[in-house]
Amino acid sequence: MVDIIAKSNTLRIATAEALVDVSSSKTIEAIREHRVPKGDVFEMSRAAGLLGVKKTPELLPDCHPIPIEFTGFQFEIVDQTIKISCTIKTIYKTGVEVEAMHGASIAALNMYDMLKPIDKGVSIGAIRLLSKKGGKSDYAAQASNRSAAIIVASDSISAGNATDQTGQMIEQFLGDLGMKVSELCVIPDEPNDIRLQIEKYLKTKIDLIIVTGGTGVSHRDQTPEAISPLIEKRLPGVEEAMRAYGQNRTPVAMFSRSIAGISQNSILLGIPGSKGGALDSLKAVFPSLTHLFDVLSGTRHGQ
Repeated sequence: MVDIIAKSNTLRIATAEALVDVSSSKTIEAIREHRVPKGDVFEMSRAAGLLGVKKTPELLPDCHPIPIEFTGFQFEIVDQTIKISCTIKTIYKTGVEVEAMHGASIAALNMYDMLKPIDKGVSIGAIRLLSKKGGKSDYAAQASNRSAAIIVASDSISAGNATDQTGQMIEQFLGDLGMKVSELCVIPDEPNDIRLQIEKYLKTKIDLIIVTGGTGVSHRDQTPEAISPLIEKRLPGVEEAMRAYGQNRTPVAMFSRSIAGISQNSILLGIPGSKGGALDSLKAVFPSLTHLFDVLSGTRHGQ
């Protein structure tokens, strides 16, 4: 199975549809009047579809076992076509599109089995995904073409005694989201240098400024102290999300003093300098953090 350990739990919703065509209006009448010999077509198909949803990971090798929170079926008769829709909800790391399609298809197959004794022309038509919600696809457009700057705060790298890997990784990560990294600089781990560099980028109206390094507890780790005076609105939920995500992977993440806030309509993040710690922090809050770009630009947003 695909590794989803890096993903975060979010609300996932998917609706799929399957079509069953009958060859006679008499078949439709039999369904409506509950005269099908094998029983109530809709209720039996609903039960079969529920079983199909639950059995999905047992039958499809790459599907993860998922804690399904809700499954609902609807049946609509349009002329001589029966539309079956299956909606599934969960709060988990991966989507439920396949489960919804499997549920709809099993309901359709059960309907075929119940109707074939009275209608030799019954057939199953298209099975398709109607909609999905949840995960990074919900935020893809919000990150597109947004600008970012990366500040690597490191005494050793700025002195030429080490090579920057974390800054390059962050640039690649943001690029994969569709963001444009216009600046990447390396400076000493000095609060005044960090503050001056952030102020320089704020003047250019960059959407996102990330400082990597200096979020630990040693006497040289002063990035939060450098960033705090520049923040107009603190984002404690973002900070909590980064620490919680990291601590689920390593207990020492609780020592991180990652910081997040808004200044002059730019998002400021101070994250760990280690490549692993920085990546965990980014995965914890992106792509959902990109929703703030629309909020800060005044775009209307709902729930």
